[in-house]
Amino acid sequence: MHVPDGFINAPVSAAAGVVAAGAVAVALRGARKELDERTAPLAGLVAAFIFAVQMLNFPVAAGTSGHLLGGALAAILVGPYTGVLCIAVVLLMQGVLFADGGLTALGVNVTVMGVVTVVVAYALFRGLVLVLPRTRRSVTVASFVAALVSVPAAATAFTAIYALGGTTDVPIGKVLTAMVGVHVLIGVGEAVITMLTVGAVIAVRPDLVHGARGLTTPLKLRVGGELVDAAPAARPVAAATRSPRRLWIAGVVTALVLAGFVSFYASASPDGLEKVAADKGIDAQAKPHAAADSPLADYGVKDVSDARLSGGLAGVIGVGATLAVGTGAFWVVRRRRTADRTAASASETV
Repeated sequence: MHVPDGFINAPVSAAAGVVAAGAVAVALRGARKELDERTAPLAGLVAAFIFAVQMLNFPVAAGTSGHLLGGALAAILVGPYTGVLCIAVVLLMQGVLFADGGLTALGVNVTVMGVVTVVVAYALFRGLVLVLPRTRRSVTVASFVAALVSVPAAATAFTAIYALGGTTDVPIGKVLTAMVGVHVLIGVGEAVITMLTVGAVIAVRPDLVHGARGLTTPLKLRVGGELVDAAPAARPVAAATRSPRRLWIAGVVTALVLAGFVSFYASASPDGLEKVAADKGIDAQAKPHAAADSPLADYGVKDVSDARLSGGLAGVIGVGATLAVGTGAFWVVRRRRTADRTAASASETV
């Protein structure tokens, strides 16, 4: 759903940019409470993983494909504030390095794909977790529903922005029907990917999943043919003392394999927005991307003739760059949190 340059006029694009900048500023402040020495590297990994999975377009209908948006996944794994930052980093890297998503439309994309998906998904997720039994299965079920709803919500948000500043004269009703219709199907794929990923992380390190904090599943013992809660260990090992290094390494390797190898087999059909834009004429005023001459434009390495090698190298470079930028940014946010705490402690001492 990457909006290119020319779909939305300059005033509305600028307004969306202001909204996106404000959301990022709020997210930077809120992320200080979500990030610590363990979750900061995980947040960078989440951004890199989302970048990799977004390269894997999957078919959803005749001649149409979809890909992960990632807002729900990021919010559930690392928190809503950090989730917005993760998506913003991914969109920035895609726009600057790979000419994917217009630069003048960056604010539109951050608002639609980052802010809307995160807010809708996390609000629904938290609501479901409150009413469902506090089990790991409930978290994965809630993640499925939240991700499913977040995608058509983003499609609706794009339609609203198009209604305010669309550069072509297409009836809004037709745009809304087409966008929501195809993105409900894409939402199913998003929901499956989100549920499987959240479930996999919860299975090995539930303490690192923001949406599962406080969730405990007591050990069960069978006594007299009935399952009963086992007595807690006398000196349990605190989860906070366990290093997330193994999970981080496994995640990086998975992202590299997905972007560097599996992406070659992704669907070549246009995604939901591209298909609707072509069918309805929304793309009549589309403009060439400002970074069209980038050596990585269109997810290929310039002057590398072999398509498989070119796409694979571009994917690996993208994962590495997103991981580096994301992790660096989140470490800065975490250090700011530490500095704020130190300053607060010093003022209390005085």
